[in-house]
Amino acid sequence: MEKSIAIIPARGGSKRIPKKNIKDFCGKPIIAYSIGAALESGVFEEVMVSTDSEEIAEIAKKYGARVPFFRSSQMADDYATTAQVVMEVLEEYKKLGREFDYVFCLYPTAPFTTPELIRDAVKIMDTYKPDEVIAVVEFSYPPQRCYSMDENGFISYKYKEYIDTRSQDLEKLYHDAGQFYIYNVKPFYMRNGRIEDGIMPIILSPMSVQDIDTEEDWLIAEAKYKLWVEKEGKKDGQRDS
Repeated sequence: MEKSIAIIPARGGSKRIPKKNIKDFCGKPIIAYSIGAALESGVFEEVMVSTDSEEIAEIAKKYGARVPFFRSSQMADDYATTAQVVMEVLEEYKKLGREFDYVFCLYPTAPFTTPELIRDAVKIMDTYKPDEVIAVVEFSYPPQRCYSMDENGFISYKYKEYIDTRSQDLEKLYHDAGQFYIYNVKPFYMRNGRIEDGIMPIILSPMSVQDIDTEEDWLIAEAKYKLWVEKEGKKDGQRDS
């Protein structure tokens, strides 16, 4: 069986939503949902939170995650990428004499992620051996029909070749759902964290996806979550498996 670790990256310096990663979401800190789903999935040797914040660390440990070390200052600013943070964590574990075959990077603001979904994603990795598995969602409107704006405020079709094409005839395209990634560690290192192909998707419903960057996004996410829990009929939206 492959050795896997779940990393939940949660820095403390969120500006648009103060304390975003531990802000109350429908009754508990939002990060608690990610920690709970990872632990309940039963597929990881370790579930850890990468943070630079003692407050986040204490809450993470309260809900069962490990925080064996703190994130470096270089990885705690707006410019550090997720891949760089993951790489730093793997290197720190190497110093502790521990290495992994898969690394599952789960965002702290992903309350729709369930243990069942995690197990499904890991099964894809085990079965097909891609370099990466990523949660995606179909664009709600065809990006081929988008507009761009010039310096004078006028808009025009970005892709004029699709002006006369019916929406239903356009290629279906997908975008990162902002929930999680699973990396195969060997190619992850070989490509320095820049995996551009060899990727398999796990496709999510738009109802179970909400990017949270603003206070308005937060309210939308909570409203979606309440409807989702009601539909599923499960506590905290967790499905039986």
